[in-house]
Formats: sequence, structure tokens, C-alpha cells
Amino acid sequence: MEFFDRAKIKEVLENDIIDAYRKRNNPPDLYSNTLDCFSAVIDANLLNITLDEWKNSVEVPRQTQKSIQNIMGGLHENVIGTVDGYSKLKVGKVIDIKSERHKIIAEIKNKHNTTKGNHKVSIYDDIEAMLKTDYNGYTGYYVEILPPKNNKVYDKPFTPSDNVSKKRRPVNEKIRRIDGKSFYGLITGEPNAIEELYLELPKIVSEILSDKFDDFKSKELEDELVKKFYKEAYG
Repeated sequence: MEFFDRAKIKEVLENDIIDAYRKRNNPPDLYSNTLDCFSAVIDANLLNITLDEWKNSVEVPRQTQKSIQNIMGGLHENVIGTVDGYSKLKVGKVIDIKSERHKIIAEIKNKHNTTKGNHKVSIYDDIEAMLKTDYNGYTGYYVEILPPKNNKVYDKPFTPSDNVSKKRRPVNEKIRRIDGKSFYGLITGEPNAIEELYLELPKIVSEILSDKFDDFKSKELEDELVKKFYKEAYG
């Protein structure tokens, strides 16, 4: 990998990958949290399947996938924290990433629609407050790793709408909204850095699992679909 430290990426992802693998291969306890019995019977009827079929083919995969998404939610913060000059902050901090060298702070979200409108306003206000105090002279980024469906890249002022006042936050060139491809390009200096990461991740994951689990046999991912998935995300 030309624009990343592969060994560091493998190291910071190892525990999460192993945890996700174990959860993927061990069915969850459906009753550990309150099961929505109303939704269950209606959904089974809509699919015209038995409740036992619904449990095994719908609910178990859904809960498993949710658990894995929670584990991997910090994937990009971890990776970005390995880039020279950047560091990942501890969970619970207002922001996820900072770079003293490049005068950048960032809040990372995996998808453009992950955050509700009122929370976006809070992010703007938090970044604004931090730029006035601890990070004077920095630029604050609200990063959406996966952009909207139109596949347009963007790096523009972040002006979320306030649900209470019905007004947008004022334009501040130091508070910006940016897609994942553009942000990775910004921090590495290579416009296609996120594609390089994307193509290398399956190999890194396979190495981690092969090293940890003797019975793990890696399968080659379909090259055509790998490329199609990336194109659907970033154009």
C-alpha cells in the first residue's frame, strides 16, 4: 500500500475483525433484548413464512449484522488514525480525529444519512466552539464516508438546518462537510487513496483471520462485484 502503513492498519483492526468473526459465526440470543413480537408476526405473514423460518432467515441475520456494524463502526477512525500526522481520539470525545501538523479536526460518520438533522446542528456547534478555544486556526470537518446516491464528491461549508429556528447555521469556511473519498484524498495527498484502502481490506481481513483461526479458509472475492460495489458508492 503506497499511501498507508499496512502493518499499522492490520494492527488497529485486528481485535474488531476477530470479534466480528466470532459474532458472525455464533448466532445471537434473540431474547437478550426485548423482541418485537408484533413486528415478528406481521413480518412473517408478509413474507408468508413460519415464525421459525422468520427467526432463522430474517431476525438472526439482522441482529448479527447489527452487532457487526456496531463493532466496525470505528473502522475509518482507526484507519485514519494510522495516517502520518493524524491521531484518533478516545471514544467520548467531541471529535474523532485531529492533526496538529495539518490543523485539522474531524467528526467521522460512515454514511451521509447516519446522523439526524438536529444532531448535525449539535456537531456544527461543537466544532464551532472548539475552533474558538482549543483548536483556534484549525479547520473542522464533518466527514460522510459514504456520500449520497448521486455519487458527487464534495468539500463545502457545513450548514445544517436547525429544526427549532428553521434556519441554517451560517457559512463558516472553517467548518466543512466532506465525503470520504475527498477526505482520504485530503489527508494522504492521493485522490484515489480510499479505493486503494478498499481493495486491500479483504486481504488484510483474510490475513488476520487466517493467523487467528486454523480452520479459516479465505475465498477470493468476485473482482467484478468488488469494482461494481465501489462504483455504486463513489461513481
